[in-house]
Amino acid sequence: MPIYEYECTKCGQVAEAFQRFSDKPLSKCSHCSGKLQRLISHSSFHLKGSGWYVTDYANKSSPNSSKPKKTESKPAESASAASTPAGSSDSAS
Repeated sequence: MPIYEYECTKCGQVAEAFQRFSDKPLSKCSHCSGKLQRLISHSSFHLKGSGWYVTDYANKSSPNSSKPKKTESKPAESASAASTPAGSSDSAS
């Protein structure tokens, strides 16, 4: 059963009442017989256990971040080998 909070418009007294959804709201203050107004209060809802977005997905990294980062590689020094053609000789005929 839900707990409803009521505040008296005359004396300001706040009261809580266990009521069913089908019950009529309270209308008179028990202290001064003034008119009661139902308050909107915070719920006591709390996420616990697995199966909720907060516990299962909120702290996981995105799939793209699991890929290794590309590092800048230096080109191989093949320029010095390519400058001297194979099979050439230095001797003149």
